[in-house]
Amino acid sequence: MYLQLTKARYQRETLEDARAIIQDSVLPAAAQQRGFRGAYWAVDRETGTGIGISLWDTRADAEALVASGFYQEQVAKLGSLLVAPPEREVYEVAAEA
Repeated sequence: MYLQLTKARYQRETLEDARAIIQDSVLPAAAQQRGFRGAYWAVDRETGTGIGISLWDTRADAEALVASGFYQEQVAKLGSLLVAPPEREVYEVAAEA
């Protein structure tokens, strides 16, 4: 299993708007993608930082999000709320409880 980690800085006053977009649009769209296992979005309301974690069956499933343009489409939904472009990384899940 693989984990995609996306870290982004939002305008603090728009965090609730970002949450609504992620909950109502981004996560349901992600759930339709091949290999999707689940996702979380966490925030630090003081700094405006958001961390998105999504789980995928394979690295290829996670990387296909960028290759297909899907990832870019989802980021665009949040574009006006972001302070800077998000950072994205993919990790192999090596242990779990």
